[in-house]
Amino acid sequence: MSSGAEPTRGPRSGGWSRRRFLGAVTAATAVTTIPAPVAPGDSPRTTPPGSPAPAPTPETTESQPSGPRPLYLGTYTSVDGGGAGIGLATYDPKTGKITGTGTVTQVGDPSYLAVHPDGRTLYAVNERQDGGVSAVRLADKKVLGARGTGGAAPCHLSVHPGGRWLLSANYSSGSVAVHPIGSSGALGERMDLVTHSGPPPGPGQEGPHAHQFLTSPDGGHVLAVDLGTDTVYSYRLDLSKGTLTEASQAHTRPGAGPRHLTFHPRGRFAYLANEVDNTVAVCAYDPATGRLTPGDPQSTGTGAGTSYPAQILVTSDGSYAYLANRGHNSLTRYAVEADGARLRLLDTVPVGGDFPRHIAFSPDGGLLFAANQRSSTVSVFHVDRESGELRLAGEPFASPVAVCALPL
Repeated sequence: MSSGAEPTRGPRSGGWSRRRFLGAVTAATAVTTIPAPVAPGDSPRTTPPGSPAPAPTPETTESQPSGPRPLYLGTYTSVDGGGAGIGLATYDPKTGKITGTGTVTQVGDPSYLAVHPDGRTLYAVNERQDGGVSAVRLADKKVLGARGTGGAAPCHLSVHPGGRWLLSANYSSGSVAVHPIGSSGALGERMDLVTHSGPPPGPGQEGPHAHQFLTSPDGGHVLAVDLGTDTVYSYRLDLSKGTLTEASQAHTRPGAGPRHLTFHPRGRFAYLANEVDNTVAVCAYDPATGRLTPGDPQSTGTGAGTSYPAQILVTSDGSYAYLANRGHNSLTRYAVEADGARLRLLDTVPVGGDFPRHIAFSPDGGLLFAANQRSSTVSVFHVDRESGELRLAGEPFASPVAVCALPL
């Protein structure tokens, strides 16, 4: 167990994991589906290695969209009250109102989602003992198949900015994987798998627990956040082979339990959410070496004990950061100061749901979405661009065991 109040997240009998156990609700049994196989013979995408993403990401676009925009919702399909696959919805970029439109089935336990930089393909983890990652073509919602991650309970994935590689993190087995992305968006066989064998597990941990795998803003390194070893690993990714070479390790204080990292837009600082000791830390980042240097732990504004911070975001202009606090059912707002080198706690705001697991900005940055696992809802907030204040946009949207909300 990672702390006295929270059960171990590793897979349990019947497919239960720590995050499933924490967010369980009592309802009808969910539909469980099996991903279809990947079509053979797919070739790699032709995007030049390391080139900038051809499409904007949800945290960098400033233009105001018009008309309904797509929203994709992650869930568990093998727990009571869970969904039947990836939830489909739209949202109004001005009012924040969400309207459900259907479900992509044939994708099992899609608890985390990411979109390709060109906007054509959606990727989902399959958070199961025999972990996988699935691809969905967005034009017609066709499932392009799945590939094994080589580990257990994958909980995070991201697409390298060049668009040729999918990065995924296996929580229960403490490993990270790299898959090639073909020209159709389908995934090829895994090219590399690295298990975090050192340093030893932190206090209260039974082993490594990779929780996130992302690319630095300059594209020079990929970083893996491991809750079990209290470490952030920096790797160099060979853009022609898809293989990983370790460049450095950054260690938090023992028992911090780092979960999620996000970069300041200028790329020299990052912000680390520590799940177990209920803190955040400002980290200096050296693009030349990939070295991350965590600073002193700071308060989440949620009081004594841990409220299991989940995810931290920073606005595209680098002015404000937001932290989801699952146990406190709140969002913490920070002012970002000194060109990214300092966070100043401003306030916490009720999330309007229970157990906010994942938060995301709309592409223009005007809305913030929070997926509330235990209440099976998605809350939407208007983001004041000047003050960073959050204002709830109407009633939360009902979505079965909502663990991820991805607005495009």
